[in-house]
Amino acid sequence: MTVDNNAGRRHRVVIIGSGFGGLFAAKGLKRADVDVTLIAKTTHHLFQPLLYQVATGILSVGEIAPATRIILRKQRNTQVLLGDVVGIDLEKKTVTSKLLDWERVTTYDSLIVAAGAQQSYFGNDHFEAFAPGMKTVDDALELRGRILGAFEAAEVTTSEEERKRRLTFVVVGAGPTGVEVVGQIAELADRTLKGAFRSIDPTHARVILIEAASAVLPPMGPKLGLKAQRRLEKMGVEVKLNTMVTDVDYMGLTVKEDGEEHRIECAVKVWSAGVQASPLGKLIADQSDGTEVDRAGRVVVEPDLTVKGHPNVFVIGDLMSVPGVPGMAQGAIQGAVYATKQIKAELKGAQPADRKPFKYFNKGSMATVSRFSAVCQIGKIEFGGFLAWLAWLGLHLYYLVGSRNRIVAVYSWFITFLGRGRGQLAITERWVFARRALEQSRDQSAQKSIG
Repeated sequence: MTVDNNAGRRHRVVIIGSGFGGLFAAKGLKRADVDVTLIAKTTHHLFQPLLYQVATGILSVGEIAPATRIILRKQRNTQVLLGDVVGIDLEKKTVTSKLLDWERVTTYDSLIVAAGAQQSYFGNDHFEAFAPGMKTVDDALELRGRILGAFEAAEVTTSEEERKRRLTFVVVGAGPTGVEVVGQIAELADRTLKGAFRSIDPTHARVILIEAASAVLPPMGPKLGLKAQRRLEKMGVEVKLNTMVTDVDYMGLTVKEDGEEHRIECAVKVWSAGVQASPLGKLIADQSDGTEVDRAGRVVVEPDLTVKGHPNVFVIGDLMSVPGVPGMAQGAIQGAVYATKQIKAELKGAQPADRKPFKYFNKGSMATVSRFSAVCQIGKIEFGGFLAWLAWLGLHLYYLVGSRNRIVAVYSWFITFLGRGRGQLAITERWVFARRALEQSRDQSAQKSIG
């Protein structure tokens, strides 16, 4: 175990997570008189809103997941450490991270926890093996393998029943991610793959969107939800509302619709129905008298985004529970900016008791439905169609890290949306079956530990 002492050093800030919250917190302390240590379990900063474009062959991983170490290499007061945070001690002010068999204990004066969230299966974790989510690079690459692999298998099989199953794609959850994924699967089948096979016609693929609520895009209101639904249906997507998924297996899934259960045989299932905060949220709350977590595991923070009794511990991003603040990039970014301002103010003598409460500014929300079509909500203004699609393109380009990535993204979008091509259609067997291999490896390791 490596212990990282704070003796003789400047004020030390430890940041957990390299998403929007973690990265913007690190950048916000660039010129501060502090030493920053950013600990993350991945080597990259993931632009999660564009992950579905990796899964459907539009963008490569490099465009949306640049290396965190390279992004911050000119920031001399910042160290980047790879590791999974397994412990936080609020009293001793330490963070314990693990990489392989090595443990490292890092001390802090101020802590910013931006550990994010993971896919939630609402207690049915066995669904994950058959219906991956859309939260990590591994998820996107696995789904790309499954989606394109389904067309390849349909071309080879001689069973009409199996061919139909292979050409049925189901996305669970009609939030922004679900809508974007299902729209791109439909366009992939209708445009990019059209005419590429001889035994099958990809345009005959059955694409289904399942939502337990009564509308598409529930947080964006009925007007935009209906607009998105009509666009999807025009593309041939079957939209099933008020429909609950009760079971998922290799061959398909079971749903409850209009009070009756029935099967949908399908090869590809995508889960985008819910999120669960990092378990670090509960770990922190249990050490802070009076701090609670909500149903999704998010920490119910104080008005200054800290936990009770620990004004030096900030919880931001998807891990914080603040009324009116959605689990989106803008909430994480604004939380990071706020937290770093408080830390810099404290270095100049400001007292935690004098902090002004965090105020969230809602810059709006949007979701792309298909090429040339999106929906956008900015305050009370709601609009959709081509103008919303252009706004979506501009916003996502703005938040992409690195000018090269922006240029490549524009080129890829030009090829995909104005033409029929997609530059990232390569798949490998390892992407599809890596999850199974990892699970077997973990099981073997667990058995050895028990033995």
